Amino acid sequence: MVRIRLTRMGKRHRPFYRIVVVDRKKRRDGAYIESLGYYDPVKDPAEMKVDVDRAVEWLLKGAQPSNTVRNIFKKFGVMKRFHEAKYGKKQGEAAE
Repeated sequence: MVRIRLTRMGKRHRPFYRIVVVDRKKRRDGAYIESLGYYDPVKDPAEMKVDVDRAVEWLLKGAQPSNTVRNIFKKFGVMKRFHEAKYGKKQGEAAE
């Protein structure tokens, strides 16, 4: 199974995370398939960047996001776009 999760980078006490697509059995900081963005919690406010199109593509292929990545994706609207792509828009919204 393929997961979308965070891999830790940066110095001690200065964490920086990449959002990566990785096989479920790999180590946290092991080899990954693709990098989708980053998350820097040290800055105020926390800095995030996500390649929305690639993230939706991986979700449609069946990749499962971790809880933290799911929350980041919600802020960027990735989960909404994924839901619309998978299930289509509702009938009432088609007129808009």
